[in-house]
Amino acid sequence: MVSPDAVRTALGVCGNVISFFLFLSPVPTFIQIWKKKSVGQFSPVPYLATLMNCLVWTLYGLPMVHPNSMLVITINGIGIVIELVYIILFLIYTNEKKKRLQVLAVVLGEVIFVALLTILVLTTAHTYTLRSTIVGSVCLVFNIMMYASPLTVMKLVIKTKSVEYMPFTLSLASFGNGVIWTAYACIHFDPFIVIPNGLGTLSAVLQLVLYAAFYRSTQRQIAERKAQIGLSEIVVDGGSLPNKATRGGDATTPVSQTTPPHKK
Repeated sequence: MVSPDAVRTALGVCGNVISFFLFLSPVPTFIQIWKKKSVGQFSPVPYLATLMNCLVWTLYGLPMVHPNSMLVITINGIGIVIELVYIILFLIYTNEKKKRLQVLAVVLGEVIFVALLTILVLTTAHTYTLRSTIVGSVCLVFNIMMYASPLTVMKLVIKTKSVEYMPFTLSLASFGNGVIWTAYACIHFDPFIVIPNGLGTLSAVLQLVLYAAFYRSTQRQIAERKAQIGLSEIVVDGGSLPNKATRGGDATTPVSQTTPPHKK
């Protein structure tokens, strides 16, 4: 008979793996930034928010706050490192000094906040229950804020009837992540993990439903856009061929003799 603790550990390990790939999901974005040597219009807010979330959850998982939560510490500790790498790359490739200073100020503010919270909890709360309640409540707020962020994307999907900017793999991974961590927290009931991950699961389900609803219309929009691009290339490369015929010019004259085609 498999013990509940063994099942909980297995779920935690699976949750760590899925969360790790979720943390790596912005890698293509930063490869694009690295190639262009510019952050362009990309916002640092998601990475700053995720960094804050990982910081408070790492504090929550510490043995002196919430014992037997090593798997919470490991994945959020990895998340801190990954998010710091993203933020450093953002600082390197942003051309705006003001934006760079703003990002540094936010990171400093987050570190100070978590440091003060740590000192407050360890010096004034003298039981595991009280410490877990204080830090867990803070984690709950930041987690709900992080899971609420896809609402903007879902609104855009409904408005445009396109899921082009809502990747299916990310939504599916978010669903798996939410289900596993919810199950993990239900074995030894932990409301501070159950509530945000339950909401995250619901958010992911809604994303998958929208993906199924608007997948065909998205493909149609992409096909129409490609067709328009192809038509414009024909017009550019072909010059004003139809007008030549109406002006009485030699319609059989090769296009390359009138307007040289662009090299591709």
